[in-house]
Amino acid sequence: MLTMGIMLLAACSSSQQATGGKAISLFNGKNLDGWEIYGTEKWYVDDGELICESGPDKGYGYLATTSQYKDFDLTLEFLQEANGNSGVFFRSSIEGTKITGWQAEVAPPGHDTGGIYESYGRGWLIQPPKGSDSSLKMGEWNKMRIRVVGGKVTTWLNGHQMIELEDEKIGMANGQIALQIHDGGGIKVRWRNLKLVQL
Repeated sequence: MLTMGIMLLAACSSSQQATGGKAISLFNGKNLDGWEIYGTEKWYVDDGELICESGPDKGYGYLATTSQYKDFDLTLEFLQEANGNSGVFFRSSIEGTKITGWQAEVAPPGHDTGGIYESYGRGWLIQPPKGSDSSLKMGEWNKMRIRVVGGKVTTWLNGHQMIELEDEKIGMANGQIALQIHDGGGIKVRWRNLKLVQL
């Protein structure tokens, strides 16, 4: 029994090392500390939730971390109101509202939530199979998970794997995590529980 207990402790310790330790909260639920706004669209905190909303310019907008993250496992929750076209960029860099990097899509049903799009580059790298976003709930909270290790990217929506991608260019990059609001106006998305484990 003692030997088994030691083996279990060793396995737990090895697992913690493999995942890089405890999750950190990217959003404190109070303000936008640790983030920077790009563009003129609206980003604000209300009742512990992070909200993005189209502004009068109806342009692209981004809220990006001030820190860079290379290998990580990120979980977050989003609730789409109105159109809901948004996304989560990773290993990205931003100048004004020009963002280079990769986006895990967040969109209404049937529009490739969980797929990976390369901004100012190759466009869609991978889109989920049609109908695979059947667990997506408009007007309700959804959970997305994005795991990026080296050149491998995996996404999940409400516990269902959406894509798995290996890409050499992604593997060479580093950068910020950024939330997007799409252009066109009439968009509002709520976010909460943004937790990241560095790997």
